[in-house]
Amino acid sequence: MSISYEKLWTLIKHQKLNKTQLRDVSGITSATLARLSKDKGISLDALERICRALECEVGDVLEFKIEENKK
Repeated sequence: MSISYEKLWTLIKHQKLNKTQLRDVSGITSATLARLSKDKGISLDALERICRALECEVGDVLEFKIEENKK
C-alpha cells in the first residue's frame, strides 16, 4: 500500500495556492513539503496542520493506493 497526495495538489490548486504558500500557511517544514512531493509519509501533526490551514478533512488530502503483489 502506498500514499498518494494527488488530492492535496488538486485542492491547493483550486484554492489558488502553490506548494510554498501551503508550507507557509500551514506551518509545515520544507522537509515535510519534500516528503509530500515524493508521496512519502508525514507526521500526524503535519497532516493536522495542513487540514486546519485548508479547512478540510484528511480524506481530502491523501489516499492510500493498494498495489497488487508482484510475483
